[in-house]
Amino acid sequence: MPETARQIADDLRARIESGDLQPGDRLPGEPSLVRTYGVAKMTANQALKILVTEGLAYARPGSGTYVREFRPIRRVANDRLSKSRWASGHSIWAADVDRRPLATDVQVYEAEAPHQIGRLLGLEPGAPVLVRSRKYAVEDRPVQIATSYLPADLVRGTAITEPNPGPGGIYARLAELGAEPVNFAEELRARMPSEEERAALNLAAGTPVLEICRTAFTKDERPVEVNQMLLDAGSYVLEYRLSS
Repeated sequence: MPETARQIADDLRARIESGDLQPGDRLPGEPSLVRTYGVAKMTANQALKILVTEGLAYARPGSGTYVREFRPIRRVANDRLSKSRWASGHSIWAADVDRRPLATDVQVYEAEAPHQIGRLLGLEPGAPVLVRSRKYAVEDRPVQIATSYLPADLVRGTAITEPNPGPGGIYARLAELGAEPVNFAEELRARMPSEEERAALNLAAGTPVLEICRTAFTKDERPVEVNQMLLDAGSYVLEYRLSS
């Protein structure tokens, strides 16, 4: 990607973040960017595509590129999974949405572990798991479907079997059971959704999804939860903070 395209995208991003460009506003088109920055039409097009990829804008064929009316959710994996958050009674989701309106539809039930889930949890074939299926909507917009699987023999009869497991969520309850999650492994891939997934997340045609599978481990490397998440790619910015 030419550096100039990134510089143009940075300028437009700053105008969006400052409020100069409001949600629903049309961004300067390619001809305008060509005149303003003295760049080729391809460079101007690439700059606009950067903002679309970041989820800050969307293209309306035949009309132009517009500031997205829904502010993307910044998902910072390190912050949301820190013990200081759930141990103090805060939910993981609070790290993502802050004070934005959040609605959650939760279903909890026992089932036989799917083969892949049983393998990840180190269970015998046919072993039961507790399934926590959730659908999240932020500002009335569906953004994520998530399903957690936990060994039923570990959590049966605890608050984890309730739709609302209490302050700090299921990780705080696991800690009370002596199964505190301390390490996490996430696998992520981008793909196109099935028709059922597209309908569940109310996605526009051509919108990809992010599929994340996270496994939580205790200090002795015992897996205690597998969480399969499906995210609307246009609603998220994923951030990972790594240290050497």
